[in-house]
Amino acid sequence: MLTATTADLLSTEDSWGAYRCWAAAYPLHQTSAFLLGFHGAASPRLALRWLRERTSHVADQLDAAYAQPGHYWLTDEAEHERALTYLATGTAYQLTLYDETTRYVLIAYPPGGTT
Repeated sequence: MLTATTADLLSTEDSWGAYRCWAAAYPLHQTSAFLLGFHGAASPRLALRWLRERTSHVADQLDAAYAQPGHYWLTDEAEHERALTYLATGTAYQLTLYDETTRYVLIAYPPGGTT
């Protein structure tokens, strides 16, 4: 679960790279989330690579209709360039996928950024 302790870890962990990335699942009608993974990346490109890998993992586990936006995002080179520009200029990038019961949020943010 994404708890205050996990949130503190995400904001203070010394082993992070410059760019922080995380993915979480937010079940409907619940007050807590499940952390699906986090990663520190040394560059915007490596942060985007992690987002792509995690998006692929999430999309592969969804039913086809719900996976379609994730699969489309994985092949959208223009959107990837936009994400790289955001990260390189100090702005966080977020991708959200849904199914009937859960919202999946994948985020990368630059040094000094917050979630």
